[in-house]
Amino acid sequence: MKKLLKFFVFFMSCGAFLALGGFFALVLYYRSHFPVNTWINGVYCTGKTVEEVNQELAQGAELSVVQVAGADGVFWEMDMEEAGIRPDYTLSLREYLEQNATGFWPDNLRSPVSCEVAPQGYRVEEEKLRKCFDSLPLVEGERTRPEGVLLCRTQEGYTLQDGNRGRLDPEAAYVFLKECLKEGVTQIRLEESCYRDLPDTEADTFQRELWGQVSRFQARCGEILYDMGAEKFSLTSDIAGGFLATDPVNGSLSLDGEGKIVVSPEGVRQWVESLAARYDTCGTERDFAATRGETVRVEYVTYGTKLDVEAETAYLLEALQEGAEAAGTHVPAYSQEGYARGLDDIGDTYIEVDLTEQKLYYYVEGEIALETDVVTGNLAKKYGTPEGINFVYNKQRNRTLRGPGYSSFVKYWMPVKGGIGLHDASWRSKFGGEIYKTNGSHGCINMSTQVAARLYDMVELGTPVVMFY
Repeated sequence: MKKLLKFFVFFMSCGAFLALGGFFALVLYYRSHFPVNTWINGVYCTGKTVEEVNQELAQGAELSVVQVAGADGVFWEMDMEEAGIRPDYTLSLREYLEQNATGFWPDNLRSPVSCEVAPQGYRVEEEKLRKCFDSLPLVEGERTRPEGVLLCRTQEGYTLQDGNRGRLDPEAAYVFLKECLKEGVTQIRLEESCYRDLPDTEADTFQRELWGQVSRFQARCGEILYDMGAEKFSLTSDIAGGFLATDPVNGSLSLDGEGKIVVSPEGVRQWVESLAARYDTCGTERDFAATRGETVRVEYVTYGTKLDVEAETAYLLEALQEGAEAAGTHVPAYSQEGYARGLDDIGDTYIEVDLTEQKLYYYVEGEIALETDVVTGNLAKKYGTPEGINFVYNKQRNRTLRGPGYSSFVKYWMPVKGGIGLHDASWRSKFGGEIYKTNGSHGCINMSTQVAARLYDMVELGTPVVMFY
């Protein structure tokens, strides 16, 4: 009996030893392998190593893009799949094993264990990554970027093409990219360490000094604000560039004996002439939106705007000289100035005389302040009131108007072109309609005394008068 008892104790001891040994063997096994019933990010991990699970997670991950920005802040994208970039879960998986798997795997026997882990970096395939990186416009542009410094004339004015400073070092940038991916960063701004400067040659130094003069000149021009009335603008760099004298052969900037840039009188005059061509209206025609709902074509006759090209050229030549105090708002010189200034020099305050409808409208700031029927020049006697854009150039009270075969006393006289004007006609009892065709005036615009008095009090000298059929 004693022998049987000893055998039983020995047998149980061996069983316990084997069980304990098996347990510790599993503990050691699960230090590098995931235990039973383990699911991570939806992947069954039982019996698999960290590397095996990492590969499965990486293959099943949804890939996006990596963004890389240079010194200009513009981001360029690389497709992760194309660039051979995969998320790396290794650290997260190792942390999971250390914290959950080694001694607690028996808990998994009761029910499956599921969890989510995030990547803590990215792995790359060198060949694919290098190919995608080299194809970025950021990198390709650097390889084709010319070296040296050169002053260039563009549509925006003079600029300095600097091929020496702030050059991207592709190798340093590539190393930095890989370091960022290893740390899990997918929106990457290249640091200063990825850039370098090339030394300037003597020619480069000369170009930089020349650019200093040009940039100061362009800035000085930009301080002059042209006030054209409704429109205001500064002398931008592209305008300023046309003011500088250049060599007629190679187009390089002309310099005086002291090595300073030179302002071109011809260039300044050409710009002033182009300004006049845009804003001058004297002797031109324009479309006019009539109150009756039509657009009519009307010629500028006595009214209009005309820049004084000589005076304006002289002003600008003086203002552009270094040290000149010309900054601020500038109203150009005019040989003739309209009541309103700007591209629309009629503005929103004017008198409209519709010779066909026999109507007069006085607009003030875009609103009708006065509307009346009128009688204009007699068409039958060929005294028709002339069309055109004129202006009120005088105002007189109690004036006798005289002409061939007539003498008429008026209380309110507002001439607009020579002897043609606006006035009361106390001898008429009716206005408007077709009276003008056979019983019209000698060319003036007749209205009742009451209306003429109102208009006389309201209208200012210089007010445009637009007359049309």
